[in-house]
Amino acid sequence: MFQTLKNAWKTQELKTKLLFTLLIVILYRLGSCIPVPFIDSAQMAGVINTSFSYAVQLVAGDAFSTATLFALSVSPYITASIIIQLLTVAIPALERLAKEGDEGKKKINMITRIVTMGLSLITAFGYSTLLVSNQVVTYMQNYTYSSSKGWVDAAGKVVNMKFYGVTSSDLFYFIVIVACYCAGAALVMWLAEKINDHGIGNGISIILFANIVARIPTTILNLYSMIASAKGASAIIIAIVWSVLVIALLLGLVYLVIWFTESERRIPVQYAKKVVGRKMYGGQSSNLPLKLNMAGVMPVIFANSIVSIPGTLATIWPNVNWISGLANNYFNYTKPLYVLLSIILLFAFAYFYIMISFNPVEVANNIRNNGGAVPGIRPGRPTSDYIKKILNRITFIGAVFLCIVSEIPKVVVAIFETIKEVASIQSSTGVVTNAIVKFYNAGASSFLTVAFAGTSVLIVVGVILETVRQLEAQLTMRNYKGFLD
Repeated sequence: MFQTLKNAWKTQELKTKLLFTLLIVILYRLGSCIPVPFIDSAQMAGVINTSFSYAVQLVAGDAFSTATLFALSVSPYITASIIIQLLTVAIPALERLAKEGDEGKKKINMITRIVTMGLSLITAFGYSTLLVSNQVVTYMQNYTYSSSKGWVDAAGKVVNMKFYGVTSSDLFYFIVIVACYCAGAALVMWLAEKINDHGIGNGISIILFANIVARIPTTILNLYSMIASAKGASAIIIAIVWSVLVIALLLGLVYLVIWFTESERRIPVQYAKKVVGRKMYGGQSSNLPLKLNMAGVMPVIFANSIVSIPGTLATIWPNVNWISGLANNYFNYTKPLYVLLSIILLFAFAYFYIMISFNPVEVANNIRNNGGAVPGIRPGRPTSDYIKKILNRITFIGAVFLCIVSEIPKVVVAIFETIKEVASIQSSTGVVTNAIVKFYNAGASSFLTVAFAGTSVLIVVGVILETVRQLEAQLTMRNYKGFLD
């Protein structure tokens, strides 16, 4: 990997693309720190539920919890991409556009942008309503809530909240806040597309990578604070063990993800000999490599985006009891239904992503047109059926791998949470249960890192490997001598 980066840096064109990508990432991180008018970011701490915030930040970034300009990040764009990809299969007109080559792709991209802006408007409206309801906007700090009168101003006069908790005189400020978040989402989408056009590609994945990497210093600081705040020899030992377990889990996940991502199933292909003029061509053996994790991290991102919808609604409308109850009792990441739906969506999106990105019929036709055949399989439809059968098997294996890496850490934390709830309900518990609860409470500040470690590692490692593969492909196309040697 490092040799590939070194060789790419020596190539002027690739060096320019790398520098451009780095510049876009820096601009994105700067935008994540730009405050929005009339928003008091300092009061955002503790407003959003911690577990929900961490789950959303996998896609939306840490700007979501600070209410800065890029609070929505790539979340609307990813959701729009999911919708358009699903509709491409269901709507014949979109399916025809997808088959029209570059022109059709441009039209689909334009439709995706339009849907993104529509979703950005809806999400920005809901997010701004959340800020207003939690009084983190500056103009709301002039009002107080009275159980007898409702909202009153500094003089004690009753204030009528006509528009989703906003007075008619404050409506301008609310519109400015919504417009800023919509503009931020549009700018993030533009930055991601610039990486695709002039950078090294994978613009959305690069921004997701930047979101996760930006939280690494905070994670390290949390582990250090946990050890530093421990009092007594037993508490210090428990904190150190927690820290070692978290680090060991992350390193183990990195190795597992790299090993599985680089694994592949090779289908042997034998090419027939043919005579052209006085020369003989073909007669060689090759193979068709199929990655075990062909879908990459996209099923994980799609599944997390959909499962987090109830939590998003509960955060936007905290006073709606049935939405809050649904999110807390069923769609909390420690609940079985949350994990079960995540697994189901992971499998569904894994198969869907492979279906739209790999065509066994086209691959079988290319093999036949080039005079090749899979040993023991007739060319044509039998070959496509054989490839499809193998593809279904490795897609299943890849989906199981994604579930293990992204969901098992959540299951482990859910088990700890269950033991803790049982211990709090029962008046007397055993020594083992008390020890487990004490151990879990000692690492409470880092259990979110454990719960979402697999998903974060999948995204980070997947983006790195995909970027390196793209650089290698571009180096090969340029016939770079240092790389080939």
